[in-house]
Amino acid sequence: MARHTDSVCTRCRSFGMKLFLKGDRCMTEKCAFERRAYAPGQHGQQRRKLSDYGVQLREKQRAKHIYGILERQFRLYFKMAERMRGVTGENLLQLLERRLDNMVYRLGFANSRKQARQLVLHRHFLVNGKCVDVPSYLVREGDVVSVREKSREVSTIQQSVEAVERRGIPEWLSLDPKTYAGKVVSYPSRVQLTTPIQEHLIVELYSK
Repeated sequence: MARHTDSVCTRCRSFGMKLFLKGDRCMTEKCAFERRAYAPGQHGQQRRKLSDYGVQLREKQRAKHIYGILERQFRLYFKMAERMRGVTGENLLQLLERRLDNMVYRLGFANSRKQARQLVLHRHFLVNGKCVDVPSYLVREGDVVSVREKSREVSTIQQSVEAVERRGIPEWLSLDPKTYAGKVVSYPSRVQLTTPIQEHLIVELYSK
């Protein structure tokens, strides 16, 4: 399977904003973006003016990097969003948020989406009592995502759950730290999504 092999800190600097790809590290002074908030490379500190297409493409690339998705799968999500009722851009963000790896991250069982994806692949999570090892699995309203009983001793998961109080969880989810289980109370509305993405630019790009 194709995957990104470049430095995640380089991506944040390229986009000129934090993408929180390293989890809690991005909240500390060790974050590379805090020390060098300009694009990498010899000409990184020079100002560049983008065309309208460049701005739209940049926004799509930003969304792909935040959720850790490659182009083919991202385009499939967009086609799904187009077929759904409502605003296409909001539907797209909702689909991305409903991914199991993102849900594991949002509930505080992992410090980053990348870490969440690895934990899902290693079969540490249950959805409604059944083991699911597909990061792209789309959870539904009312679904319960929990940690397998024998996986609750994994240090990575324990540390993440202990830190969830500091980071907090979205209001459209509920979490019971004692049972290592979280529930999808409802699908997120646009107001509830704090991800720094201008989805209308992505819609404009794919509509050309």
